Formats: sequence, structure tokens, C-alpha cells
Amino acid sequence: MERNDEWVRVERTDAFKELIRSKRAFIIPATIFFMVFYFGLVFLAAFTTVLNVKVLGPLSLAYVYAFAQFAMTWILMHVYVSRANKWDVMVDNARREAADDIGEAR
Repeated sequence: MERNDEWVRVERTDAFKELIRSKRAFIIPATIFFMVFYFGLVFLAAFTTVLNVKVLGPLSLAYVYAFAQFAMTWILMHVYVSRANKWDVMVDNARREAADDIGEAR
């Protein structure tokens, strides 16, 4: 049996299809959110005066936004890791489902 045949069998399982749907449902919106949030600072700083507002003493909204990017990155990373742990279970399910298909085929 070729390695390619094994991959095709795993790819056709319902568990693998659900894994791919789940990953896309998280990764695409998370990436869009990250890019908009990240480049939002650059855009707002370059083309508007919105971030010039003083928040606390000499601290402007630009600094608050910039530090918020650190928090956003860590929060997004934690959410991703928790989702990835669930995806690991889904990968195991896809493996088992493909292995069961092999057993039934024999």
C-alpha cells in the first residue's frame, strides 16, 4: 500500500473533513482580525489624528493601542492553543476512522 493511498483514505473520512472545516472557521477570521488590528495602528497613525488624544498625562491613545497589540497577540495565541488541542483530538479521530476503513476493507 502506498503512502499516497493512506493519505487519500484519511482525507475522505468525515472526521478529517470536520477538522479542516473547524480549522478554517478559526484561522481565516483570526488572521483577518489580526491583520486589521495590526495594520490599524499604522493606518491610524499615518493618516489620522485619532491616536493623538491624551489618555493619561503624556500617554496618548497611540501608546495604548500599541500596547494593546501585545495583549491581543497573547490572547490570540492562547485561544489558538486551546483550539489546537481540540484539533489534536479530531486528528486522532480521523486516524481511527481511516484505520477502521482499512480493517473493514480487508
